[in-house]
Amino acid sequence: MFWIKNLVRISQTTSSSVGNVFRNPESYTLSSRFCTALQKQPEIETVQAKDVVNGLEPQRYDGLAPTKEGEKPRVLVLGSGWAGCRLMKGIDTSIYDVVCVSPRNHMVFTPLLASTCVGTLEFRSVAEPISRIQPAISREPGSYYFLANCSKLDADNHEVHCETVTEGSSTLKPWKFKIAYDKLVLACGAEASTFGINGVLENAIFLREVHHAQEIRRKLLLNLMLSEVPGISEEEKKRLLHCVVVGGGPTGVEFSGELSDFIMKDVRQRYSHVKDDIRVTLIEARDILSSFDDRLRHYAIKQLNKSGVKLVRGIVKEVKPQKLILDDGTEVPYGLLVWSTGVGPSSFVRSLDFPKDPGGRIGIDEWMRVPSVQDVFAIGDCSGYLESTGKSTLPALAQVAEREGKYLANLFNVMGKAGGGRANSAKEMELGEPFVYKHLGSMATIGRYKALVDLRESKEGKGISMAGFVSWFIWRSAYLTRVVSWRNRFYVAINWLTTFVFGRDISRI
Repeated sequence: MFWIKNLVRISQTTSSSVGNVFRNPESYTLSSRFCTALQKQPEIETVQAKDVVNGLEPQRYDGLAPTKEGEKPRVLVLGSGWAGCRLMKGIDTSIYDVVCVSPRNHMVFTPLLASTCVGTLEFRSVAEPISRIQPAISREPGSYYFLANCSKLDADNHEVHCETVTEGSSTLKPWKFKIAYDKLVLACGAEASTFGINGVLENAIFLREVHHAQEIRRKLLLNLMLSEVPGISEEEKKRLLHCVVVGGGPTGVEFSGELSDFIMKDVRQRYSHVKDDIRVTLIEARDILSSFDDRLRHYAIKQLNKSGVKLVRGIVKEVKPQKLILDDGTEVPYGLLVWSTGVGPSSFVRSLDFPKDPGGRIGIDEWMRVPSVQDVFAIGDCSGYLESTGKSTLPALAQVAEREGKYLANLFNVMGKAGGGRANSAKEMELGEPFVYKHLGSMATIGRYKALVDLRESKEGKGISMAGFVSWFIWRSAYLTRVVSWRNRFYVAINWLTTFVFGRDISRI
């Protein structure tokens, strides 16, 4: 039969092509970039299978060996945030191989993350795959993305120790491997600050990753549905429908604004039985939006109050499973608690034996270098200027991280063209102009088609600052153009249009 002949022909072609791979020395060289020898692979797989059966740790791999003469130098990037992804986007892959190690395979467009919590945007609209940001990672033979965390850094031997990220005990056990580098870029970001307050990690939800937004959305919709079930007490209903946001920065205010819009437009129509019981409280120790102009802050407070958001000034002392306690002893029951109080150094950054800036971040000079070691650079929220530079540490903002990533990519390209891409080859090289940051301004949406736009370089400087509907239009236009790919810009625009016409999606998936 015709289909049988085709099947035989395909199998013969496949067998022939597999044989050619091993007969072709060039193909073998590309495959053997991993240190584990190909001829030992069946033996390793057998050992792994036995280890899994016996409950032992899987076989340890050597990983990626140092680059050889004739191969492109390797840039290893730890992290897939704003800084790391902007670096990978701008680096010249005709000069370098790029390897990214991160526990997530995408970049999160954080300014629009709050919109996904209430169904204004879909989650995929704010996630950009690394392979789209830098296509060489999925195409070039020496460039890779590894789903892993860095567990140790050996700067003397130019290598890092990594451990794979798996989905719990029901899947493969994590295993460790090493990666040698010519240039190392630490872009591992920061973690949410809890200030050592008891109960925050166990009971609050942060808003930094897509899975945080998913958890908030599921919790919010679950509470709405449970509050309508017969037999629930009035006190329990009020607790379930009380949403508390701790932190009056842009993220906390934007989430409160999105939540109030969701309540005013969607909850009142689709959960009419409990529409008068749902509340939003925003807790801040000092002034909300402290980096904005005073006139804009007062406008934001007025609009949030109009939207039904209650502003409370206080310091959280303890968080319990169903209530939090303020410094004056006030108990605040909650059904949903979102924690947005800024960021601090991660446990990995704190473990590194490098000089730190006054805030505990990795200390760098004006060229993003870690001065105490060779070929190690740090950008984004994990880094800050050393006191010896005389510069103050830059704020942990997306625009700072993005600009640092762009600068370092250009610096690497210049170094590579001048022959400084290899390990220990740029010791005496002139690096050119140092990094200079110029603040482009701040924006924040506060709900009800209102936003704040502050385009001054500093709070004391002169420039444009405005609020209202026009600012909201500028906010949306600016972020639509800043979304990384045309694919996601299309998603965001369609989501906004769909929400405007049909309302938000309230499915609990």
